[in-house]
Amino acid sequence: MAGDLNPPRPTARLARRAAWLVLLASVIGVHGCVTRSVAQRMEALAAETALPPRIEVAYVREMALAAPLPTALPAAPAPPPPRAARPRVPRAASAPEPAADDPAVVVNESLVMALLPDPSPPVPTLTAAASSASAAAPFEWPASTRMSYLLTGNYRGEVSGTAQVEWAREGSRYQVHVDFIVGPSLAPLMTQRSTSDGEITAQGLAPRRYDQDVRFIGQDRPRQTVLFDAGNVVLANGDVKPGLPGLQDTASQFVQLAYVFGTRPEMLTLGSSVEMPLALPKKIAVWVYDVVDSEVLNTSFGPVTGIHLKPRGSEQKAGTVSVEMWMAPQLRYLPVRMRFVQDAQTYVDLMIAKPPDIAN
Repeated sequence: MAGDLNPPRPTARLARRAAWLVLLASVIGVHGCVTRSVAQRMEALAAETALPPRIEVAYVREMALAAPLPTALPAAPAPPPPRAARPRVPRAASAPEPAADDPAVVVNESLVMALLPDPSPPVPTLTAAASSASAAAPFEWPASTRMSYLLTGNYRGEVSGTAQVEWAREGSRYQVHVDFIVGPSLAPLMTQRSTSDGEITAQGLAPRRYDQDVRFIGQDRPRQTVLFDAGNVVLANGDVKPGLPGLQDTASQFVQLAYVFGTRPEMLTLGSSVEMPLALPKKIAVWVYDVVDSEVLNTSFGPVTGIHLKPRGSEQKAGTVSVEMWMAPQLRYLPVRMRFVQDAQTYVDLMIAKPPDIAN
C-alpha cells in the first residue's frame, strides 16, 4: 500500500511552507500591534497616575485670631425687668383737663414710651452682623495656609499622631493637601495623603483631580485617583459618572465650606444645613452637614469658637468614613477640629495644635 502513495510534489511543499511563513508573519505583526498598543496605554496610564507638580509655598507668619463674632446659636431673650410703680401726683383743681388731641399730650406720651424698657428687644445674631459685613466686603480667598493638628483616636487600640491640612494657591490654581501620620513620625503605623488639585472659580473650587495614597507598615496600597473632566468624573475603579454642580472631593470640601460660610454666613445658625456633593473614590453622593452646636474650644493659643457640623447618619453606609467639623469664624471659617469616624471602634480626632501658618 505504501508504494501506491505518491510523494508530495516539490511545489506543494513550497506552497505549504510559504503559507506557514505568511501565518507566522501575521501572528508576529498582530503581536507587535498589541505590544505597541499596550506600551502606548501604559505610557498614557503613567501620565495619568503621575501627581501634578506641587505648589511650593513659603510660610512666613502666623494667622491672627479675628475678633469673636456673636454666637451662631441665638439665646432666648431675657424677660424684661418689672415696671416700677409710679407715684400718683395730684393735679391742681384749677387745671383744665387737656383735650385728647392736645400736642402736649402726644409729646408727653412719646417721651414716656421712649424712657420705658422695650418689652421685646432685638436679639443679636451672627446672621444679621455677618450678613451686613458680607454685603460690605466681597469674599477674599485666604492666602496659602497650613494648619497643624494633634491626632488621637482608636484603630485596634488607642492611637496618636499628627495631621496637617494645607491650602496652597498660585494664581487661579489651588491645591489642598490632607496628611495623616498615625504613630511615631520616624516609624509610623500608617500614613495617608489626600490631594485635591483644581481651579478657583466665581462659584468656588472646581477640582480637576483627586489622589489618595495610604501606606501601612511595609505595605503600600494602590493609589486611588479621581479625574474631573468635561462634566464627567472618572472614579478610582474606572467608572465614569456625570458630574454635579458644585462637586467637590473629600479634600477640597474643607476649603469649599470656608467659601460657603464666608459668602453665606446665615448658614451658620442652629438648624441650618449645607449640601455638599462629593466624588468619593467609588461613588458620587450628596452629603448633608447640619449645624448642630456652637462650642468654645480651648486651644494652645486661646479659646476659639467652633461651629459644629455633623453629617446626617441616614446617608451613611457601613464602612463609609464620615467627618464632623468645627469651623472657626475667627480663623477664616477654616476647621479647628475634625473627627473622622468609620465605626465606634475606628476613628481619629484632629485638634488644632498651633495658630495656622500663612504666606504673604
